[in-house]
Parts: sequence; C-alpha cells; structure tokens
Amino acid sequence: MFGKLRGALDTAVTKATTKELSEKNLSNVMWDLQLVLIQNDVAVEVAEYICSLTKEKLLGTRTGRLENVSKLFRAALYESIVEVLTPEHPLDLFKVAEEYKAQGKPMSILFVGVNGTGKTTTLAKLAHRFKSNGYSVVVAAGDTFRAGSIEQLEKHAERIGVRVIKQDYGSDAAAIAYDAVQHARARHLDIVLIDTAGRMQTNKNLLEEMKKIVRVAEPDIKIFVGDALAGNDALSQAQTFNESIGIDGAILTKVDADPSGGAALSVAFVTGKPVIYIGVGQDYPDLQSFDPEWFAKKIVGSE
Repeated sequence: MFGKLRGALDTAVTKATTKELSEKNLSNVMWDLQLVLIQNDVAVEVAEYICSLTKEKLLGTRTGRLENVSKLFRAALYESIVEVLTPEHPLDLFKVAEEYKAQGKPMSILFVGVNGTGKTTTLAKLAHRFKSNGYSVVVAAGDTFRAGSIEQLEKHAERIGVRVIKQDYGSDAAAIAYDAVQHARARHLDIVLIDTAGRMQTNKNLLEEMKKIVRVAEPDIKIFVGDALAGNDALSQAQTFNESIGIDGAILTKVDADPSGGAALSVAFVTGKPVIYIGVGQDYPDLQSFDPEWFAKKIVGSE
C-alpha cells in the first residue's frame, strides 16, 4: 500500500542525508522532494507546503552522523505530513449519529462523486458498519440514471438487512431522498444513507440536480467519494463538489490497489475537509478509519 510513494521518498531521503543539513543544501533537497511528491499525484501547492514545513523543522539541525540525519529528516517529513492531514474540524460520524439519536432525530448522509468511484459499495459498507453498531438504517436509491444501480443497492440492502426507499428509473432523485428522510423520521430510524448518480464535475446540469437534492432533502452530512487511483483528478473532483454543495468529508476507495497516496494528501489540504475512511477491499468490513499518523508512517517509514 502506497509503495510507489514510499519508495520514491526513501530515495529522496537517502540522497538528502548524504550532506550536512545547511540552508543552502536544504533548498536543493526540498526541490528534489517537491518533484517526488508532485510525480506521485500530490498537488503542487500541497507539495510546496509540505516541503516548506519540513525545511522549517530541519533548519538549524546539526549532526555529523548520517544515521541521525536520516532519522531527523524522516521525523520532520512525518510531522509535516501529519500536520497537512490533520483537519481543523475532525468528523466522527458515529459521534454525530449519537448526538442526533439523543435528540430523537435521524442523521442523513449524502454520497456524491463521479462515475466509477464506488459510491454505492461505500454506502453499503457504511450501512453495514452502522447496523453492526446497533443503529437502524434506511437507504435511498437516488441514482435513478445508471442502469442496474437500484438493483445493486437492493442486493446490498438485502444482505445487510436494511430497507431501500426507491422509485422508477428517471424519477426525481431529490424526491426519493426527501421520502427516505421522512420515512426515517416517521419510523424513528437512526440513519439515512442517500445514494446519487455519478456526476462528472464538468457537467453543470448534473451538478445543478445535485444542488436540488441538497435543497430538498437537507442532508446533515455530505461525503465526497473519490477513487484513490485517480490522483489529481480526485482532487479536481473534490474541489468542484466542495464548491458546489460544501462537502463535510471524503472517503477514498481502492486504496488496497496500491495508489501513490497523493490523493489523500491533496484532498485533505486543498478542501480543508477530513478524509474519514478509506476503502481497502470489497467486503463490507473493508472500510478503514483514516488516521493521519498511520498514513504518514506508511509512506515515510522509520529507521
């Protein structure tokens, strides 16, 4: 997992730590490090910021032992990556769900993203997690565009043991989402998960339809689902959805396919919203809480 970026950073660290950590040497080293990050799908502004933080942490450091230089460099880079990934406002879905439950209200979550990122499967994984933790769940089949999408969601719901609110293909997705929320309120259910059609970030009509869903259903949380393998495309998508509806967090899928790791760094930094979970497989339990320290250790490693 993240092997490509880890290998590239290992090379950069080895090259950097053959010299004294002077300001002049660090400037050249940071340029090399920035290129490594950019080549591994880290957005330019994110790469620049990580390098700036790392340089600040290293300036003034003096050591004559190469082993110590390597350790100091990795520690500074690790701390910089953790800082970039640690959100100002963390989002714990279960903590929020508990707060809504205490008020006797359902918590509704809208899933958005482009085609093929795994929104429906991710929704099912989260439904399974909520159900396994004692929450009652209903799902809304808001993707009335893609052939087979409703049946796919129904199969997931049957396996998990939750109800689906649906209409025919071509129906108003906003109305379906609204019906699901009202159903949860009437039946005193805890969680509403709303599926949506995949929307390319360049399609203004589909983005307007998504805004309508938000206006009508008023979801409590809006989650962007992005493909970790998409690299900078995932960042562009997240930015567009955030500008359109204001996302609250992100879930990155296909992390088990060994992406470079740049998408996680870029999405979190540029949108200012946390990566909440990552998909690490096809089974329902394969939704892992995202931990900035875990991520940083994976790509920076240790001595």
